Amino acid sequence: MVITSKSNPQIKEIVKLYDKKYRHANGLYIVEGVKPVNECISAGCDIFQIICTEKLAPNYVASLVVSEDVFGAVSAEKTPQGVLAVVKIPQNGLLPPQNSCILLDKLQDPGNLGTIMRTANAAGYDEIYMINCTDPYSPKAVRASMSGIFFEKIYQGEQEEILKALAGVPIICADMQGENIFTFDPPQKFCLCIGNEGAGINGFIKNSAEYKVKIPMRETCESLNAAVSAGIAMYALKERGIK
Repeated sequence: MVITSKSNPQIKEIVKLYDKKYRHANGLYIVEGVKPVNECISAGCDIFQIICTEKLAPNYVASLVVSEDVFGAVSAEKTPQGVLAVVKIPQNGLLPPQNSCILLDKLQDPGNLGTIMRTANAAGYDEIYMINCTDPYSPKAVRASMSGIFFEKIYQGEQEEILKALAGVPIICADMQGENIFTFDPPQKFCLCIGNEGAGINGFIKNSAEYKVKIPMRETCESLNAAVSAGIAMYALKERGIK
């Protein structure tokens, strides 16, 4: 059966997932687009349901088949591709990292967060710890991660509990007062910390960090975008640290 009404109860429930409180109340988030949905399936994510248009129905085992008009109402994209997946948010109990990891302190831009997840996946960092950050499961963050979110173990929590999980792992803060990251010799296992886009890393974490590193830049440039800084640091540290 093809759903043709935007007021269909199942359609209304999907639309609610664009709101953070409904995502976390239901433990579900949205992945949209042919490539992201296909990669989500290939990654073995726990998919709750797939919604697609009649045109794409032969390509998926869809829970809901909808008209183009209804899909347009559900989609967050300017040019909908006709398929989205409702995916279960992994319930990761807070654990210490197995290898070098990333710590994000109050990062607020979903585009930056998604880009960092994408780069972490590419650079081989499997665990990301987040202290009071923007929602990694928002559509914008998921889209910016370019499927990186499917391969990262994400831990979210308050500062005290996150730092407790990271106890014993040397924290490396990205800080303009630190030493040159390109000559710095990192420990075999470490946690790279990236701070808020405007305020940077909070004082408690910065003061308790074992190391501080900076990305050298010209005097005409005050700072780099948080996601760009994170990407450079991830690769610079990994090259000299754990292989």
